[in-house]
Amino acid sequence: MSQTTLPTSAGALASASAPARRLRDHGPATPWLFLAPYLLLFTGFVIIPVVLGLWMSLHQWDYTLPLKPFVGLDNYVDLFTPGSTTSGIFWQAMQATAIFTVASVPFLLVIPLLVALLMNAKFPGRNFFRAVYFAPYVLGVAVVAVLWRYLLDNNIGLVNYYLGVLGLPDDTAWLTSTPAAWVALVGVTVWWTLGFNAIIYLAALQDIPAELYEAARMDGAGRWQQFRNVTLPGLRPILTFVTINTLIASANMFGQSYLMTQGGPGRETRTAIYQIAETGLRNFQMGDAAAMSYILTLFLIGLSVVVFWLFRERKGART
Repeated sequence: MSQTTLPTSAGALASASAPARRLRDHGPATPWLFLAPYLLLFTGFVIIPVVLGLWMSLHQWDYTLPLKPFVGLDNYVDLFTPGSTTSGIFWQAMQATAIFTVASVPFLLVIPLLVALLMNAKFPGRNFFRAVYFAPYVLGVAVVAVLWRYLLDNNIGLVNYYLGVLGLPDDTAWLTSTPAAWVALVGVTVWWTLGFNAIIYLAALQDIPAELYEAARMDGAGRWQQFRNVTLPGLRPILTFVTINTLIASANMFGQSYLMTQGGPGRETRTAIYQIAETGLRNFQMGDAAAMSYILTLFLIGLSVVVFWLFRERKGART
């Protein structure tokens, strides 16, 4: 028996050490070779644009002219100088961005969570309803904006028509007056993107151990207490991710405003990204546009830090 077992054990040890030997034989460059495709894409589409954008923000950069003089921080100073050619329009655009973000983010945090809680329950046709809620998200912004531009048209739009059928005001200028334009932009964005957040919430809900809910029920906890003491603590990391992702996406809103309201009425719905694109691509002031983009980036970094602080794990906190 021992003579039969020993060769088998030796063979098993030899086969187990073979992969380790093969990995060592490849050398330290092997992991970098696997990472090379990602690193190339990350460098080409993130690192280089970031560095080039910072360099452009320090110049009077008009890509239609051969000379691009160095101006240092003048583009940034102009943004904070009242009366300059870029200060007023930029901060008006930042105000529009803040209005849209403050109005849309709460809906995009709460409504998807409610949808996810509903979709997490067991009922016939659950997968069908999951697909229905997620379906609008697969559409491009151009499709969504053009579709709702016609639906919300003041003269031929179906929204005003059905409001009139219900006996409600049927002459609302959804795309050419405020605050109706903000209601339209926020409503369309929530309808379009809530499915993405709902799917993320749903995946997180399914990862919460069922034993925690059973223990809570045994302790006499009702549905609200279970939600407060089991569901919300279990969703804390996902809430952080969803909140930051939604803030960044809302602050970068461009397509809906550009295609639905054209930034109107006046400049009321012209967001920061809209103004950056207008300044750089239409007015050829790429240096000013790059400076605007970095100011917006600093604001988003500050918001992200605040969100991380709000959702951090607190010592001694009850979970």
